[in-house]
Amino acid sequence: MPEPVIALREVKKNYQDVNILDIARLELPAGIYWLQGENGAGKTTCMKVMAGLIPFKGEILLQDNVSSRQHPVQFRRLINYAEAEPFYPSFLTGRDLLELYLRTKGGDPEQIRAISEKLGVHVFVNNPVSSYSSGMLKKLSLLLAFTGNPALILLDEPLITIDTRALAVLYDLIREYNAKGVSFIITSHQPLDAEEVTITGTLKVAHKNITLN
Repeated sequence: MPEPVIALREVKKNYQDVNILDIARLELPAGIYWLQGENGAGKTTCMKVMAGLIPFKGEILLQDNVSSRQHPVQFRRLINYAEAEPFYPSFLTGRDLLELYLRTKGGDPEQIRAISEKLGVHVFVNNPVSSYSSGMLKKLSLLLAFTGNPALILLDEPLITIDTRALAVLYDLIREYNAKGVSFIITSHQPLDAEEVTITGTLKVAHKNITLN
């Protein structure tokens, strides 16, 4: 059995007294996974839990030894998350956010500059995010998701609100990074293009749990 890129152990998430997630154990080897589920099933909550962005009970391990509990800083450097509907402080520019990510997550600035140009972010990166359209916000969030040296990238509905050219760039990036050993978990109501990306497995969220098919 290959070493899992991520392992969830006794993970539980409640909102007030309502149990949203209850995952006894889930281990995913390196690969590209499609996370499916009905609206309200907990897909986004699951991703935010995996990314360490909201509190939860239990433990998550990356690469079998980096613990969300014991190594929170290293954990967050190894996992990146792009929201379905990104929201950033309105007074910041895209460049402010990008520089923050590069300082905290590391990575190659030249590589990120190249991705910025491919996605078209460089055109508006110096403007405050309050002036961004939903498509511009989505492109910025995707750029930030590829910043640093992640082991796992979580993409929440990455196919919406981006144009055809940016979608082609995104598929190229997923293939390129996966070839370098980066794993992905992707939520999408739209089918992922089988000619563009090969799915390792399908994750299904139902009844507060996740199953791998």
